[in-house]
Amino acid sequence: MTVPRPPEPIPGARLLFSLDPSVSHLNHGSFGAVPIAVQRAQQRLRDEMESNPLRFFTQGLVDRIAHARRHLATFLGADPDGTALVGNVTAAAAVVLQSLALRPGDEVVTTDHGYGAVALSVARECARTGAVSRTLPVPLSTTDEELVEIVRDGLRPGRTRLLIVDQLTSPTARLFPTSALVAVARERGVPVLVDAAHAPGMLPTTVASVGADFWVGNLHKWAFAPRGTAALVVAERWRERVQPLVVSWEQDAGYPTRVEWQATLDYTGWLAAPVGLFTLRSLGVDRVRAHNAALAAYGQRVVGDALGVAPERLPEPGGPAVAMRLVPLPPGVATTLDAARELRARIADRIGAEVSVAGWNGRGYLRLCGQVYNTPEEYDRLAVRLPTLLARG
Repeated sequence: MTVPRPPEPIPGARLLFSLDPSVSHLNHGSFGAVPIAVQRAQQRLRDEMESNPLRFFTQGLVDRIAHARRHLATFLGADPDGTALVGNVTAAAAVVLQSLALRPGDEVVTTDHGYGAVALSVARECARTGAVSRTLPVPLSTTDEELVEIVRDGLRPGRTRLLIVDQLTSPTARLFPTSALVAVARERGVPVLVDAAHAPGMLPTTVASVGADFWVGNLHKWAFAPRGTAALVVAERWRERVQPLVVSWEQDAGYPTRVEWQATLDYTGWLAAPVGLFTLRSLGVDRVRAHNAALAAYGQRVVGDALGVAPERLPEPGGPAVAMRLVPLPPGVATTLDAARELRARIADRIGAEVSVAGWNGRGYLRLCGQVYNTPEEYDRLAVRLPTLLARG
């Protein structure tokens, strides 16, 4: 089988970023990359804030945040009145967990594809309340239908107080059938939190179509917002129960303002986030999505071929729009967190490529992303040099 042709580059897209040109930035999914126009918009807001902090924080800032929130929620296909801006998905998950008032005997159900920091948040809240965390194993080769059945069998009506599932998993780059999973949970009366950290900007799915009780997504990854910009979307029946992690002066304003307002937090990233959406729309949202997914698929094949991984053994992401792909590493390589971190650092130092490396269920994986600032040649260089680096140990 031949390697798929890479997509045509989007003219001028690379120049929109201030990334170091001597490095191949193939891990957009971890921290994103903020376009220069967005950086400048945020800096102008910071200059405004520092020129008169009292005026900035006390004259209309709550309304300005609400305006930015409405803009972002509309892009996501979410109800602005049910959307709160937060720092990241992990913070949003913590807000949801502590708002549930878990008790001994309750349980929170997750899958083994979940993000590690969210799992830590679940563990802490269960330890604090006496609830129990239960993880459902989902093999990487599981079909959507099989996954739905695993979740259906894993829920315990009356005991399961929350199901947490990923829309697109971080460690395994797998698209989950979230709408079907939400429907199964609803049949059993179990609320669902959808971790959609990678969805905004990458996936065409709207929040409303997922139908979850709680949906959380980062806009600072694939939607070009400044870091620290995420959305927590809450179904109407839950909104009055959702409380901030820290109480501040807008507590009596109700949801979502009481969750957003944290006194002297730097809100300039949220206010500049619509400029990120403008940048994305200027390039063409569908065009960017198609380009990034095709480029990630190309990178997966050329690196997979270089490591001797047969095409049929390359994990499929589960959807054509996914711009993150996995490449299995040789057995015994990067199977632990420490080993994965060490290998990632060696690849960065010796090859000049930033990638994600993770150990999952006893196997090490390389996760490659595609973004408009990437070129096929960057994946080609990684493919040429990585086998030698791995052989040297």
